[in-house]
Amino acid sequence: MTTKKEKRRMKIKFRIRKNVNGTAERPRLSVFRSNKQIYAQVINDITGTTLASASSLGLEKMPKDEQAQKVGELIAQKAQAAGVEAVVFDRNGYLYHGRVKELADAARKGGLNF
Repeated sequence: MTTKKEKRRMKIKFRIRKNVNGTAERPRLSVFRSNKQIYAQVINDITGTTLASASSLGLEKMPKDEQAQKVGELIAQKAQAAGVEAVVFDRNGYLYHGRVKELADAARKGGLNF
């Protein structure tokens, strides 16, 4: 059962995804945020493959914003290991604020261009 808040996020998500597509040159960096964890994937939408992924599941206990920074650094390292230098950022319907912004800033510091 979806709540009113989830329906609103899905509506925003689909509106964003109309314009944001990942290619082989610039794959899509997608962020998913739950109440306790945060996940990131680098996706090539043309072939439908995930090139790199990182999450806060294996990390030690720390505040959520620090978890997001660690995941941003991890996804940048893994993406560069996969040969990706530039990505298109997909905030997945979430506001560009808080943990989503922390993850994006850490990924930029890690060397990803978007």
